[in-house]
Amino acid sequence: MRKNLFSAISLRTAGISSLVIAPTISLMMWYITGLSSFETLLLFVLLFGVVFVIIYSVSAYLHNSRVNKLTRIIKNISHKQFEEYDDIDIENNDELDELIKQTIRASKMVEKELVRLNKIENYRKEFIGDISHELKTPIFAIQGFIETLLNGAIHDEEVNEVFLQKAMNNVNRLTYLTKDLMEISRLETGELKSNIQEMFLRDVVLDVVENLQYKADNENIELIVHDFDKNIQIRADRNQIKQVLINLIENAIKYNRVNGKVEVGLNRLGEDKVEVYVKDYGIGIDEKDIERVTERFYRVDKSRSREKGGTGLGLSIVKHIIEAHGEKLTIESKPDEGSVFRFTLTRVSHVSV
Repeated sequence: MRKNLFSAISLRTAGISSLVIAPTISLMMWYITGLSSFETLLLFVLLFGVVFVIIYSVSAYLHNSRVNKLTRIIKNISHKQFEEYDDIDIENNDELDELIKQTIRASKMVEKELVRLNKIENYRKEFIGDISHELKTPIFAIQGFIETLLNGAIHDEEVNEVFLQKAMNNVNRLTYLTKDLMEISRLETGELKSNIQEMFLRDVVLDVVENLQYKADNENIELIVHDFDKNIQIRADRNQIKQVLINLIENAIKYNRVNGKVEVGLNRLGEDKVEVYVKDYGIGIDEKDIERVTERFYRVDKSRSREKGGTGLGLSIVKHIIEAHGEKLTIESKPDEGSVFRFTLTRVSHVSV
């Protein structure tokens, strides 16, 4: 293919050039020197041959180098090998140079697409692996309790209700896990779009706190909201920001101490940003684990997380929602002292906090 392309280009260039140059010189010599028709024809044939050889040789030299470059790029694409091609200088603007430019651009597009597809494939494999691992525990637990009941424990009044309750707890866990899995999948694949609108931040915070007050009371946790200006407006997706607050406050309640407290408040960051924080005084997180707590299914204390009903997806959902808003999530924590989760939001009006 390369030789055919090279030959076609060189032959075309030499042929066209010879057909222009040879007749022109022959006619000029016939007119100036008065050559006969036969002599003029011989001169034309001789000039055509000489010009053809010269032009073909020069064209072959010039085109051969560029065809080799083009062949190299195409071969790399076929082998899924990609380079920057900084060593390829394109000085002319003929069809071959344009073809080289387009091929380099195509190489870059193919490389980007392969990277994207590899990321999707890796995500799919990791996600399926994570799901399989997380579903095993509650499914096996439910299976074990039901088999025990069917083997006779159903008639034992001392254990039958306990086993049914434990099976139900695992069913609830599966329900929460499935819901969170659907949420994180839609967030990570970009399927879930944010409905950005203006809203009063204080209304959103108080709504979430009011709905979670019963959980705090059940755990003997004091839930405190530090007052801030009710007129502060933000631009965000209302439901997603509520989900962020729910996940953070539930975590703060879940991993707190007996008779502990959770604080929710606001800080001002410049003229167009505010920072919402959720602070607890619970068990805290070791420094080495802070960077990983927002990963899917990562748990600092797996046994305690499962005991408390955690799916291991709450903070991952928080991270994806905040990043989808173009905002920033930060975590500060010390073991046995507690944690502070902060995230920024964009203000609509410049009202003082």
